Amino acid sequence: MTVSNSRPITAELIASHGLKPDEYDRILNLIGREPTFTELGIFSAMWNEHCSYKSSKKWLKTLPTKGPRVIQGPGENAGVVDIDDGDVVVFKMESHNHPSYIEPYQGAATGVGGILRDVFTMGARPVAAMNALRFGAPDHPKTKHLVAGVVAGVGGYGNSFGVPTVGGEVEFDARYNGNILVNAFAAGLAKADGIFLSEAKGVGLPVVYLGAKTGRDGVGGATMASAEFDESIEEKRPTVQVGDPFTEKCLLEACLELMKTGAVIAIQDMGAAGLTCSAVEMGAKGDLGIELHLDKVPVREERMTAYEMMLSESQERMLMVLEPSKEEVAKAIFVKWGLDFAIVGYTTDDLRFRVLHQGEEVANLPIKELGDEAPEYDRPWIEPKKPAPLAESDIPAGDVADVLLKLVGSANNSSRRWVYEQYDTLIQGNSLQLPGGDAGVIRVEGHASKALAFSSDVTPRYVEADPFEGGKQAVAECWRNITATGALPLAATDNLNFGNPERPEIMGQLVFAIKGIGEACLALDFPIVSGNVSLYNETNGQGILPTPTIAGVGLMTDWKKMARIRFAAQGEAILLAGAPSGWGTHLGQSCYLRDIHGRTDGPAPHVDLEHEKKVGDFVRGLIQDGLATAVHDCSSGGLALAVAEMAMASGIGAHINALNDTNPIAVFYGEDQGRYVLTVTEANVDQVQVRAEAAGVFCPWIGRTGGSNVVLGDAKPVAVEDLKTAHEGWFPALMEGELA
Repeated sequence: MTVSNSRPITAELIASHGLKPDEYDRILNLIGREPTFTELGIFSAMWNEHCSYKSSKKWLKTLPTKGPRVIQGPGENAGVVDIDDGDVVVFKMESHNHPSYIEPYQGAATGVGGILRDVFTMGARPVAAMNALRFGAPDHPKTKHLVAGVVAGVGGYGNSFGVPTVGGEVEFDARYNGNILVNAFAAGLAKADGIFLSEAKGVGLPVVYLGAKTGRDGVGGATMASAEFDESIEEKRPTVQVGDPFTEKCLLEACLELMKTGAVIAIQDMGAAGLTCSAVEMGAKGDLGIELHLDKVPVREERMTAYEMMLSESQERMLMVLEPSKEEVAKAIFVKWGLDFAIVGYTTDDLRFRVLHQGEEVANLPIKELGDEAPEYDRPWIEPKKPAPLAESDIPAGDVADVLLKLVGSANNSSRRWVYEQYDTLIQGNSLQLPGGDAGVIRVEGHASKALAFSSDVTPRYVEADPFEGGKQAVAECWRNITATGALPLAATDNLNFGNPERPEIMGQLVFAIKGIGEACLALDFPIVSGNVSLYNETNGQGILPTPTIAGVGLMTDWKKMARIRFAAQGEAILLAGAPSGWGTHLGQSCYLRDIHGRTDGPAPHVDLEHEKKVGDFVRGLIQDGLATAVHDCSSGGLALAVAEMAMASGIGAHINALNDTNPIAVFYGEDQGRYVLTVTEANVDQVQVRAEAAGVFCPWIGRTGGSNVVLGDAKPVAVEDLKTAHEGWFPALMEGELA
């Protein structure tokens, strides 16, 4: 065996590849010699945090991933869930945090491109996208630039590709100043018998390169995504990929056409670590070896080295194992779509990953150890300490009406219209609910009444205060938002964004958040079918807020019965389903404390999962039976913000009754969980409350819609128009540099 070793392997070189000394020793023991420079790059790509999940794998295994509707759980490009009639929904969420901070437009754009490929690699046509974005403080000098670049990147790629953006999140906090989060979600539709997997099968079969040419963009991107930032951040700009949505649209159509021919035995997106990760994963999953000939790889730059070709993360590329008899048919499809089609290797029976370049063997490694046996750590963790409860005397006073105006016009509660109006939310013609409600909803094409609902949620301040309760709450709120449309929540995908797992306090956050997520998914019949872990989200030792984003999908059998957040008419009864006695009092970690008084103290709200399930099932039943005329989940900002959002969406006012002997701030701004604000006609109030009593759900009549003001108890009226002005004004003012 002649393995090229043109560059000496030094301690500095090993460290620059993100490998610890003990990991390098493991490599030496595994292959019995010093690796080549290309092999070092391959190990770096396969064993980094981003690709191997070496710090989180132990805990991810505890999550519920199976269910009666789950066809494919974690381990493939995306999860697959049955939605009846032979149809499936294919979906996943992934992070592109580090690239988006370095180069916001391309970082966000290629995040969208990558998640779309994960979906159509499975044989599904993408039908919906969402994104969960978190930026630093609004007054930080980089925030406006990052917001503008990321939003333009998301829209630029998704709009050009032709997929509607149906929902998402945008939040601000100083803890993201040096490390923003860009989590991209995509969902697609396919037939249950038309799903394609990445497991290679058969010996001596062609391995085919599909799509765009390989360049030097993104070399080392996965390794960069597995490290903290420091002062050298600008040097990492070349590790950011460059996307071309029009090429990706052609790749989508070519792949879906190809899949109908019987030519595809296995197929894998070239995402993180590019050609390396896709080839190794396909071979390792199928218990086969792979031999690659890099001289046959289509390239767009001259004199590319084997190292660069193996680690490039150029976009819009796929790798597949081909049925040999279909080669000409397959090639003709890709030529027609103006894309590359090149046989670059073969499957073998020796469980080796061999790479040849210019007549030299530059890598010869055991493929299973690369793909399946990366280091797996049980990192030390410390159980997070919970904040002390808030004493009644420690709750600051406030004017209920003034607080409402301030909250609806604040950084984290104002309208995101400035963002979502830059996205195409209507393309494909199936969108039923646009961003701004509880969940995005789209029709399932080819069916008269079937629809899908999508939501993405997490409350990072809760997670930091209590990772276990915060993890539960992220799942529960996603489930609740889907339920509020009338859809049945089916399954979820997660995107776990945390700091440095080598710090026991950060690892403790991850451990307990996963425990909370797992418990909630189990209780709510909401399994995790795909996902992503993004660690080392730190800059100079300053970590982000722990942010385990949960995105979910729900099924609606008749979209004509769908609920919306806007009040339907004047003079309807307002009920609060799931209310505790006192309607709600929990102010720990609330928007009221944070946005009005600059405080982040007190415990996170407790999530009673049995209560969540009971109340959600009750509310969904009301929607499906046509009894609820409007529904909105009650979350950040409490009852007051929920009512205000319903009023602003409709232009109709509301009067909420006073609750005697209770602090009105706690009543209206408490963030107790498991609650829904809903409206019913007065003629149906008794029927609804009888059903509530039978279901064991407290559902008091708390007020009435009507007029042009929102009146909260004994507080002075607030005009709906004034609320809308404050709500719509904040984001444009930020982007136009007009914030005080």
